[in-house]
Amino acid sequence: MSLPKTSFGRSGIRVSRLGYGSMGLRGPRTWGVRVVDDAQAERILHAVLDAGINLIDTAPDYGECEQRIGRFIAHRRDEYFLATKCGCVYQQREDHLEIDHVWDAEVIRGNLETSLMRMRTDHVDLLQFHGGDAETLVERGLIDLLTEFRNAGKVRLIGVSSSLPRLTGLIELGVFDAFQIPFSCLAPQHGDAIAAAAASGAGVLIRGGVAQGGPEAEIQRPQLNEVWRRARLDELLPAGMTAAEMILRYTLSRSDCHSVIAGTANSDHLAENVAAASRGPLPAELFDAITTRVAAC
Repeated sequence: MSLPKTSFGRSGIRVSRLGYGSMGLRGPRTWGVRVVDDAQAERILHAVLDAGINLIDTAPDYGECEQRIGRFIAHRRDEYFLATKCGCVYQQREDHLEIDHVWDAEVIRGNLETSLMRMRTDHVDLLQFHGGDAETLVERGLIDLLTEFRNAGKVRLIGVSSSLPRLTGLIELGVFDAFQIPFSCLAPQHGDAIAAAAASGAGVLIRGGVAQGGPEAEIQRPQLNEVWRRARLDELLPAGMTAAEMILRYTLSRSDCHSVIAGTANSDHLAENVAAASRGPLPAELFDAITTRVAAC
């Protein structure tokens, strides 16, 4: 089975329903316990493209992610839709990376120029505000700035990665080509916002759509696991299907979720995600049963 693709909102650009989040390739002295060396990062990035994933999401403040994308797959640039972010201020300390978000034109210009240089490209397909609220972005002329980038050909689409309550006002502006929004069957609070964003004609990227892999995940999320337990989702899990597959395919069952960003530095997990996404949406009765149980718990 091949990895399905869909039109990314009104842009008409075809993107794979499964996207790749590069944060796991951030390298040492950032955060978390897992460290990925250059060789593993190179293997994963090529495996992503070889599997048919054509959307890669990153950010200037994800450690070495942008540099690794540039070094290892810039020569395959025509194979992927490249999304990065702006409003990122970061400083490398001896053993960690300090991160902040600052809504300033100089910061945003610097982010874009740095991203283009690091990733060895003359444009990014999607430049997203890494947070922010509608009032600040409008008052400081920052949406106009991203529009200038788009008109100059340095950026194809402009968007924002955000969450409620700020997301509502950002959608109502009617200026963004794309939104990145958190959602899964274990954290469905943004379901109405996703529908509103898609109805505006924007492309919708989903983060957290695998919910870290569910109760069997390598990195545990107790709050999400508690939703799984209270909704008794084990009882609905079909024979031969993992919890991670059911969660991912639940997210993919929404046609207004254009691409689900799943990040991993593990080749086996990548292959499992690709196989699950290739199987497509869940049967309607299973999707409805999960929705009903989670809503009731």
